[in-house]
Amino acid sequence: MHDPSPALHSAEIVHWIALAVMAVVYTLRIRWLLSFNLGKDKSAPGNPGQSTKEKGALYSLFNVAMPWSMESTRSTKGFAFYLSFVIFHLGVVAGIALAFISTIAPDFLRIPVVAWTTMALLIGALLVSVYRIGRRTLRPLMRLISTPDDYFSLIMLTAWFALGACTQAYLVGMWGMTSETLLIAYLYLTSFFLLYVPFSKISHYLYYPFTRTYIGRALGQRGSYPISRG
Repeated sequence: MHDPSPALHSAEIVHWIALAVMAVVYTLRIRWLLSFNLGKDKSAPGNPGQSTKEKGALYSLFNVAMPWSMESTRSTKGFAFYLSFVIFHLGVVAGIALAFISTIAPDFLRIPVVAWTTMALLIGALLVSVYRIGRRTLRPLMRLISTPDDYFSLIMLTAWFALGACTQAYLVGMWGMTSETLLIAYLYLTSFFLLYVPFSKISHYLYYPFTRTYIGRALGQRGSYPISRG
């Protein structure tokens, strides 16, 4: 049975309030997006036998799960770049799951396979985020297009991944981590992100299904998407 201390209980309350605020902001933003009429492609169907706007939209929406169809993986960046992308975002999912499950069913996070998987994803994402900071700092082109929000978000995410790995270690008693302060700090940092993300560039994922669907419908209507390589 989960019986938190007063300090941890306060952190959990703040955490869930932050989630509620984030949900309200996202709901209002999605409502705003849906208030616009979907633009219609005025061009005639390009090649219905090859593609339609429905096929194009579906292909575009799931493009992120098909590295062979993404430009970044066909360039000099190659598959390693895509792999780092996957690890980074799986680490985000693991971190979010850690924050919420730890307030509801912490014993689940102590199951060995769950604990080691969560730890591996968080450490992997931590390494990728450190690489991304170095990439933005050392490469002239990346410095040119980077904003303070980019650096701030990456640095804070790096700290979040590191604190998340330590929190998971605390939950299973690894590395001599015994202080509940780790979990409390992690919940507060996660709460900060829940409030900050909707107003930062990190919120790009909210627009992904809208933009990818629109692009796919337009290119599918013209018969040029999905790309035929036959």
